[in-house]
Amino acid sequence: MSIAATAEIHPQAVVEDGAVIGEGVTVGPFAVIGPQVSLAEGVTVKSHALVTGQTSVGPGTTIFSFASVGEIPQDLKFAGEETRLEIGARCRIREHVTLNTGTEGGGGLTRIGDDCLLMTGCHVAHDAIVGDRVIIVNHSAVAGHCRIEDDVIIGGLSGIHQWVRIGRGAIIGAVTMVTHDVIPHALVQAPRGELDGLNLVGLKRKGVARGDITALRAAFQMLKQGEGAFQDRASRLAAETESDYVRQITDFILSPSDRGFLTPK
Repeated sequence: MSIAATAEIHPQAVVEDGAVIGEGVTVGPFAVIGPQVSLAEGVTVKSHALVTGQTSVGPGTTIFSFASVGEIPQDLKFAGEETRLEIGARCRIREHVTLNTGTEGGGGLTRIGDDCLLMTGCHVAHDAIVGDRVIIVNHSAVAGHCRIEDDVIIGGLSGIHQWVRIGRGAIIGAVTMVTHDVIPHALVQAPRGELDGLNLVGLKRKGVARGDITALRAAFQMLKQGEGAFQDRASRLAAETESDYVRQITDFILSPSDRGFLTPK
């Protein structure tokens, strides 16, 4: 066990032998820190939270009460192999959130990026890779092997099907089931997850230039109404565009997909 001199461990917390506790870490009463856990500087683990497994938590992250972080996957194929969970810097992991380690068949790693907000009761399953500045709202679930890119927002009570990719800057409305890949900067809503346009509010909030937003609008219309298959339209768009934002969409569509794509109606 390694506990930095400036760490504050409540006497009623359990820190198991082998854990690494960095400078300025705070561990509240009745929290449990497992033997393979590493907490970087400034991490706060509040009362009654569990951090276990082969788990590393980045600097400045806060784990709130009753969260379960680093438990084994909910996968019947899991046979006790050594797999990991990595959490980035300055994340907020709220009450009753559950985060699982990876599986051997899925690459052995579940990862949460920097500056993420995981709200009450949400779940991130084994082998999911979550980017930076992602918000997952209350009681939503990200299934195994998903890829959630930077700046995505997933609305409350939503479910993301296993192997789905969600492109950067997309927003998923509340109470939505997403079963296919979502292109970057998209707006998806309705119970069965329909691609309903662009995340224009998010683009404007980020200060994206008007010219890029205009290019994205035109690109969306071409993907919706152009000739040929969806990938054919994306290929033509990639050859014509000068917008980096549009290129994010075409690169996403032309990369491998396990689930296919939500397409404009």
